[in-house]
Amino acid sequence: MLYDHLVVRYGELSLKGKNRRHFENQLHETVKRKLRRFDNLKISKLFDRLVIELNGQPHEPVVGSLQDIFGIHSISPALRTENNLDEINKTALIALKDAMENTDKRTFKVTGKRSLKTFPVNSMQLNSEVGGYLLRNTENITVDVHNPDVEVKVEVKDTGTYISCQTFKGAGGLPIGVGGKAMLMLSGGIDSPVAGYLTMKRGVRIEGVHFHSPPFTSERAKQKVVDLTQELTRFSGGKIKLHVVPFTKIQQIIKDKIPASYSMTIMRRVMLKITEKLAEKNNALAIANGENLGQVASQTMQSMYAINEVTNLPILRPVITMDKLEIMDISQKIGTYEISIRPYEDCCTIFLPSAPKTKPKREKAIRFEQNIENLEELIEEAVQGVETIILEEGRSTETTFEELF
Repeated sequence: MLYDHLVVRYGELSLKGKNRRHFENQLHETVKRKLRRFDNLKISKLFDRLVIELNGQPHEPVVGSLQDIFGIHSISPALRTENNLDEINKTALIALKDAMENTDKRTFKVTGKRSLKTFPVNSMQLNSEVGGYLLRNTENITVDVHNPDVEVKVEVKDTGTYISCQTFKGAGGLPIGVGGKAMLMLSGGIDSPVAGYLTMKRGVRIEGVHFHSPPFTSERAKQKVVDLTQELTRFSGGKIKLHVVPFTKIQQIIKDKIPASYSMTIMRRVMLKITEKLAEKNNALAIANGENLGQVASQTMQSMYAINEVTNLPILRPVITMDKLEIMDISQKIGTYEISIRPYEDCCTIFLPSAPKTKPKREKAIRFEQNIENLEELIEEAVQGVETIILEEGRSTETTFEELF
C-alpha cells in the first residue's frame, strides 16, 4: 500500500472567524466516532487540516467513511516525508508515477503550499523546484497549469510534508452539532429524508417524528421509517432518535368532526402542535420537514399560512424550491430512495380526503379546529404515548420488524 496518510481539508468552516475552533473541534469529534471501527488510525488536528496516519490500513474504506461527514471539503491519500527538498522531490516522483501508471495521463502541475514559514523555499519556488525535478526524471510527460491530468499537491507542515496526487470530494456543509437541533417530521416518503440530510448538512442535529396510525397504517410502514432513520445515521455523527407518535385516535376524531375539505389542514396543524411539544421536551429549536411548494394540497402558500400559525418555532424546509427529480437524485445518492418507495402508506396518505382544500382560510381552520373537544388533552395523550427508538450507524437499539415476524 503506497499511501501512509490522509489529508482532510475543511470546507466553509475555515471562514468562520471566532467560531472556527468550536467548528473544528466538533468535526474532529465526529471524525473520531466515524472512524472508530478502523484499527490503528492516528488522527492529528493541524491548523487548517486533519491528518490521519493509516498505519497499514487501506485508504479506500477510510475515505468512503469520511465522505459521509459534513464539514469536510476534500480528502487526499498522501505520502508523508521530511521537510527536506530532496526528499520532497523523490517522494513527489513516486506519487506521480503511481498516479500515471497504466493510464493515458500525460500532463501534470505542482501546487505547493508552505504553511511552515521557516521552510526555506516558498510556495511559488516549491512549484518550480518540484516541477522541474519531475520533468527531468520522467519521459513523455509535460506540464499543464490550466487543465492537468494530475495535480501534485505538496503541503509543507510543521509535522512534515504531505504529497498527494488524488483528491476525493467531501460532503461539504458544516460539522454536525454547530447549528443546534431540529425535529424532523419524517413521513416515509421521498422528500422528508432528503430534508433531514440537507438540514444536517448545515450542522443541525435532528430527531425524527413519525405519526403512526395503526391499524390503518401497518408495522411495515413504521419499519420503513425506522430504516430511513437508520440510513440517515450515516451522516449524523452519532445516534438519531426517532419518536413514533400514536395518531389513530386524533385522526379518527378529525375525520368525524372536521369537514373533509379541511381535514388535511387541521391534521397538519395538530401534527405541528405535537412536534412543537416534542421539540420542547428534547431541547430542539426548530422543526424541519420535506414540504415542497405546490407539490400537494397541504403545501400551497395558502395552506402553509393556515397551518404555520400554531407554532412559533422556525420551520426549515430545505427542499421547498426543488423539482421532484432533484429531490429524487439526492435520495438516490444518500441511499434512501429504495426505502422510500416501498409500498407501505403513511397516515397522511391513508386519510387523504378526495378533494382537500388547496387554499384554506386560516379563520375557517381555527373555527373548525374548535369542533374538537379537549384537543389539548388529546395532544398531551399522544405526546405521553410516544415510542422513542434510538438508532446508531450499523445497529439499532430496538428489535426490527424482520426480527418480530
